[in-house]
Amino acid sequence: MVLKPALSKCTMNTSAASSLGTKPKPGSTYPIKNLKTMQDFATELNQPLLKKGHTILIDQIPCFQSGVIVSHQGTHVWDSHHVKLPHLYVSASRSHSPPSHWDVTCRALHNLTKGNNSIGDVQTAIMSYNSNNKDRWTFDALFLYGRHLHAKDSNLHLLIPNMAKLALDLPDLITQPIPLLRQQQNLAITMSQQQISCLLANAFFCTFSHRNDTKPSSEYVNFPTINFSSLFADEKDPAKLAQKAQKLRAIFHYFNTVTNKSDNQDPAIPDGLVTFERTSIQKSQLPKWKKQKKTLTNLHISPEGSIEHEGTGMLQVEFASNYIGGGVLGSGLVQEEILFFMSPELIVARLFTEKLADNECLKITGPQMYSFTSGYSKTFSWVGPYNDCMKRDNWKRRYRQIVAIDALDFKNPKDQYTKENIKRELNKAFVGFHGDVKTAIATGNWGCGAFNGDPKLKALIQLMAAAVAGRDVAYFTAGNKELAKEIQRMHEILTINKVTVGKLYKLLKKFCGNYTHESGSPIDLYKLIREKIGQKDNLL
Repeated sequence: MVLKPALSKCTMNTSAASSLGTKPKPGSTYPIKNLKTMQDFATELNQPLLKKGHTILIDQIPCFQSGVIVSHQGTHVWDSHHVKLPHLYVSASRSHSPPSHWDVTCRALHNLTKGNNSIGDVQTAIMSYNSNNKDRWTFDALFLYGRHLHAKDSNLHLLIPNMAKLALDLPDLITQPIPLLRQQQNLAITMSQQQISCLLANAFFCTFSHRNDTKPSSEYVNFPTINFSSLFADEKDPAKLAQKAQKLRAIFHYFNTVTNKSDNQDPAIPDGLVTFERTSIQKSQLPKWKKQKKTLTNLHISPEGSIEHEGTGMLQVEFASNYIGGGVLGSGLVQEEILFFMSPELIVARLFTEKLADNECLKITGPQMYSFTSGYSKTFSWVGPYNDCMKRDNWKRRYRQIVAIDALDFKNPKDQYTKENIKRELNKAFVGFHGDVKTAIATGNWGCGAFNGDPKLKALIQLMAAAVAGRDVAYFTAGNKELAKEIQRMHEILTINKVTVGKLYKLLKKFCGNYTHESGSPIDLYKLIREKIGQKDNLL
């Protein structure tokens, strides 16, 4: 995955004409410039944010309307429904033994604000209030960054004090409870980019001490980790250790951007809002796939380009783990993790998002892109700053929306060819694509890497879900020209023959039955579909 260098001007698809229902010429893909983006739905996106189940951490009236972002004042709680913030720890635990845990944390972070810090000073500070982990935590990746990459980034001695100050602002910036986005609840959180940066600074310095317990019986076993301790840790594979150092370059660049107040040549400190919304659709409300009468919507498909760049302004699909962010704070470096390093604000979702169930997704509206990168997995590297000139809605959220949907992990690839698993993936994609704002969907080979998904099957599943959700699709095959050609041909055949989603679902079930009973090599999926709808290969 490569995000191109920062551009001097935003390049967005801004066609105001309806794209649904307009078909391209045979043999050609639908023009990407005709696909709907968020700017086409400015009226809908500018509606009031306040609604049932939506927590807004800033004052909307009159402060925000006058251009000032002020934290909303509320009453903190310490319970199983909200984030347990580190500065509240002592009162909730009823500990009367001085000094309190937050006092120890503050003292350590205050020492870092004095400047001239080494990586060793960062380690000493973190371990002073995480002493229970002294025999488990290592900082080899952080030290590797300090030895080999610090000189390239040059300002760590100035950045660490600023990060420590940002972390210490927690009691002033987060002044109301942050709800946990738990399973089977339709809830949303909107917060400022400054509040996000403060929470991430605390995650970097590992101040969420109660989140360190990952045992099966722990309170947060169903949540991702949030402290950065695992990102700092050693790896037996030297290549993975080097990859972590590259991850840290992206992290430090993010913090440099959000704390830099003096260099006029650098981008302004982020001053927008970001919304995190968990969506659950109950079984009774999910589509009855065999009864669907809709035909496929428009498809732009290309082996070139990426979801993150060419899909700008569309609903961008994140190939997620059910634990949001996957291995972003570990050794993972595939599509989801790379996206999180391009836009580290996404990492804060790990603080409050419980593991996704089969009927759920997480949508994130308004995040900023900070970095462009090159490579994938073992070849990943941080390349440089990304100048995000994306326009914003009235709530200062960038016209960027990401949806996290987790595909099934098929240890045995044959397992995906069952009615139950195809229905599960259809439902998961529909939950992610469903919504009132009908922007096009930017996606690709969802679940087809480490999870062993069949890209031709996954493409049809996503096209079917998009059709029922009423959205066009931009599909990027990550350099695979033959796959792009095959999917485009299949889409053209299905649309010319007016094959409904319901009929296609029945054909997929037929394929599953054949696959199960085939003794030799099973018939190709697309060939079976062509045969069943009477389309001969020599006419393609």
